[in-house]
Amino acid sequence: MLDDLSCCPNQSAKQSKWKGQRSFRIRAAYSSIQGIPCRKKESSQIQSGIAKGVTLLSPCIVVSGLYNATTMNFWQQLEKPFLAVAPMADVTDAAFRRLIAKYSEFPGRSDVVMWTEFVAADGLVRATPEGKEKLMADLIYTDEERPIVAQLFSSTPEHMEYAAKLCLELGFDGIDINMGCPDRSIEKQGCGSAMIKTPDVALEVIAAAKRGAKSEKGGIPVSVKTRLGYLEDEVETWIPTLLRAAPAALTIHARTRKDMSKVPARWERIARVVELRDALSPDTKIIGNGDVLSQADAAQKLAACGADGAMVGRALFGNPWFFHPTKRVPLKLLALPTHGVNRDEIIVADKSEVGVKYVSMEERLRVMVEHSYLFAELLPFKSFATMKKHYKAYVHGFPGAAQLRARLMEEGNSPDKVEVVVLDFIAEINN
Repeated sequence: MLDDLSCCPNQSAKQSKWKGQRSFRIRAAYSSIQGIPCRKKESSQIQSGIAKGVTLLSPCIVVSGLYNATTMNFWQQLEKPFLAVAPMADVTDAAFRRLIAKYSEFPGRSDVVMWTEFVAADGLVRATPEGKEKLMADLIYTDEERPIVAQLFSSTPEHMEYAAKLCLELGFDGIDINMGCPDRSIEKQGCGSAMIKTPDVALEVIAAAKRGAKSEKGGIPVSVKTRLGYLEDEVETWIPTLLRAAPAALTIHARTRKDMSKVPARWERIARVVELRDALSPDTKIIGNGDVLSQADAAQKLAACGADGAMVGRALFGNPWFFHPTKRVPLKLLALPTHGVNRDEIIVADKSEVGVKYVSMEERLRVMVEHSYLFAELLPFKSFATMKKHYKAYVHGFPGAAQLRARLMEEGNSPDKVEVVVLDFIAEINN
């Protein structure tokens, strides 16, 4: 029985027991951002603001006490090996990150790192006030998500410096620069994986981020996320270029831009990146990324390549428990692209961890509804249809899942409707 999923059918969204607690930081998404220049006289205003150390935040933007990350490099405090939440557009938003922190029990841990979605530094500088408000919503976070890294992208050093300064004042623990996104709209701006083709610009952007991330107390660390290369493996040329810039951490998606995510990740190449790191920038943390299916799988990959940490992407879909010390969603119940890993191997991987407790179908559905309410609360100006990619992941691997998914795709256009559909499903299977 799903006793804790019972509530009055006429209960409003504001009253629902699944609705997440309201964060005082939500105001950050809707407040005007003083100090960020408009298009007119843009360059001179940027330089003037940076030179004067202008305050980028409006007084009405509420960010609870700035974290002491401004006086430390948190990367040096992490346990090894550690795990990281991959920055994924329209996935690792404020709502899902909050659930991951809650159900994976983040607070107080030093073996996990949270990433935001990537945010356009150019937009933080040049967008209309309304556009800036929406971008700021991508930077909402809670202390329970720490350590948390804000990921930015830009090919304009001045914009990167300005955005890094903003993230410093917002209290983030670190800043990451996206140099791996293969999306064509991002590449047309000279950003993402396109930066692999312009290493000189990449170095200028890293230097700019470091300038913006500095403070009187030391500032926050700057890291980079990239790929093995663009059309082919460029580990021997591209990676040394980045390492000479001494980023605090370097995340390697073990595929080229040409590969996208269509071929298995080549973790053996990350072992070579580790060797280059040891020779060129010993303090840089190396994080492997690509096809990480479980904690046990991450441990196996890290043991083989010698990296400091593993970043988890698509395995998080429908699975905010991924980083929990003992709770697991069985891999065979997740809709994962496994690039040829057969069902028997997945079942063996599930059984390789001792002492774990599996998350029930009922709990997965309860958290899915909670996720829906939290998304609507924190991100009301985003299309609720974004949630449907999550429904496909939560609702998988149990009897009746296909029928429930179909109803959610058709009727799940608001948290209230999702709640009703789930309650109807539970009532049907319990009769």
